[in-house]
Amino acid sequence: MSRHSVKASIIIILLAIWPLFPRGLGFEAKAVDTTTATEGGDRAAADPVAQGTQVGAEHSLPSDLDRSPVDLALSPDGRWIVTANQISNSVSLIDAQAAKLVAELPCGEHPVDIAFTPDGNRILVTTQWSGQLEVFTLRQGGLMFTGEVKVGFDPAGIAVTSDGKRAFVGQVANSQVAEIDLAELRVIRRLEVGQWPRYLTLSPDDQRLAVGNGGDSCISVVDTISGETLYEEPLANGTNLGQMRTSTDGQYAYFTWMVYRTNPITVGNIRRGWVLASRIGRVRLDGPSYREAISLDVPGRAVADPHDLVISDDQEWLVASASGTHELLIYRLSEMPFIAQGGPGDLIDRRLERDRDLFDRLDVGGRPMGLRIASDNRTLYVANYLRNAIQVVDLKTRKVTSEIPLGGPQKKSLARKGMEIFYDGQRSLDQWYSCHSCHQDGGTNARPMDTWNDGTEMSLKTVLPLHEVTKTFPWTWHGWQQNLTEAMDKSITSTMKGKPPSAEDKRALIAYLATLKSPPNPFRDANGQLNTAAKRGKTVFYSKKAGCVDCHHGPRFTDGQIHDVGLGSDKDAYQGYNTPSLIGVYRKVRLLHSGRARDLNRVINDLHSPGRVNGEGDLTEKEALDLIEYLKSL
Repeated sequence: MSRHSVKASIIIILLAIWPLFPRGLGFEAKAVDTTTATEGGDRAAADPVAQGTQVGAEHSLPSDLDRSPVDLALSPDGRWIVTANQISNSVSLIDAQAAKLVAELPCGEHPVDIAFTPDGNRILVTTQWSGQLEVFTLRQGGLMFTGEVKVGFDPAGIAVTSDGKRAFVGQVANSQVAEIDLAELRVIRRLEVGQWPRYLTLSPDDQRLAVGNGGDSCISVVDTISGETLYEEPLANGTNLGQMRTSTDGQYAYFTWMVYRTNPITVGNIRRGWVLASRIGRVRLDGPSYREAISLDVPGRAVADPHDLVISDDQEWLVASASGTHELLIYRLSEMPFIAQGGPGDLIDRRLERDRDLFDRLDVGGRPMGLRIASDNRTLYVANYLRNAIQVVDLKTRKVTSEIPLGGPQKKSLARKGMEIFYDGQRSLDQWYSCHSCHQDGGTNARPMDTWNDGTEMSLKTVLPLHEVTKTFPWTWHGWQQNLTEAMDKSITSTMKGKPPSAEDKRALIAYLATLKSPPNPFRDANGQLNTAAKRGKTVFYSKKAGCVDCHHGPRFTDGQIHDVGLGSDKDAYQGYNTPSLIGVYRKVRLLHSGRARDLNRVINDLHSPGRVNGEGDLTEKEALDLIEYLKSL
């Protein structure tokens, strides 16, 4: 038997047992040869499009698996829609004309962004937890997996050049953007930008790249030829930066974000937009100029968690998804009152509020995320995360005309109900913010906040991640909260000023929190092993000199005890701090309870150095660097 025949036979067997594995969703294959590529690796075939695993119109939808589409893309000819399904780890193909699901293929873990290449033949998907950019191809009305690139470091947003030869991918974990050669499927360059570069967008001539650095609350504009950052536009008090889109004329990069003001959490301050508020902004791509913005929030009926936005080709409409308030925000672009210095004010411009032709709100339910507008400038497609569907909206009539189901269970699980509550801004006073607004996707965010949880005013503290939170007793920074259900109830009624959740709501939220697992660590190799420096750092971590393990031990690297390490404040209602888990510390851009440390170097060598904590003496420069490498790998 030839080598090719052996390979084909093996793949046929794998396809047959695919439903037994998380990535296998039980689809029938019409071709059996597969090729993949990794950064610097060998290619199985010269042409990655010529071969692959193809899936046509036949498909099987598991009834017990939510899809949760987080993003979608529309082919240049308007015929096809593809979705990145975050819970099922899959990519779906929809015939836009027939409004019908055609095919679905598994992808890597936790897809974030999806895009067509300009020729409409290939689909690019970032799978954040797998660390890959994956490539699928349209072939005979079906999907074909044709390759992958090991990008690493939590790849997220995608921007494809106009000739389809390269793509830029944000790497959230290491403050870089990867430039990828799409013909050779390899990383050719990594550009240094700010922290948490989740989403990005290119100018039409491909010479400028705008990057939303959520961890640094700024937008970087990068010269794609030199790779240098030309200028940065700060977003004062900005957090939760959303998708970015370039205007049709190439003049601006538009984006969504939220603003956190360091004011006490009172009913009056919330209603004035002085706690958390939502914005749409834009920065110029042709040179530095102060960012312009508009406020989205309506008195008594605010907007929570804006995510994506799109602009019609005729530049008449700008539409944004407000995922926390289950709606679309529809603006007449030419009438949007963007303001630079001195603005945009705390609440929506009154002229917009009074004229539904200039601004309208469409409740679509669920959690609307990714958006695309068809070439007719009136048909809008919406990836609705919680409805497991693509919604079709007529912008002229302002109605949802149809909904295309992607599959999923007929009955919601208790955890799914809890997820709906977690992402629901309507649970807060006048629907200003949700649990997600502070705990972005169950993690943390870029700002120290006054949550009022410990009963003190303006005692700002970093937001603790919720991954594995059911296993990290006790709770809150001071560890005073002994019951997670009570802690959660207090967050809704005190921090969010919302109505008390019902007993069923509480059970659902606890069930959802129990599903929040720690993502894979991108600072380890494919087998989960440590690099050489991290191995040395592990020895330092467990040494008597460093003393880290005295408090940070066990599976979550916390002893669950309260310690006074000399970093307290007179404003604190409690003495000492609950030992935080070190799992996933690489994801934080604010460290220690107050967020005063912006990197691990300052923690280890200054504010929380071993010499200060245990009196055994400071680490050498080499020991400190190695320890930081180990901490990043946890």
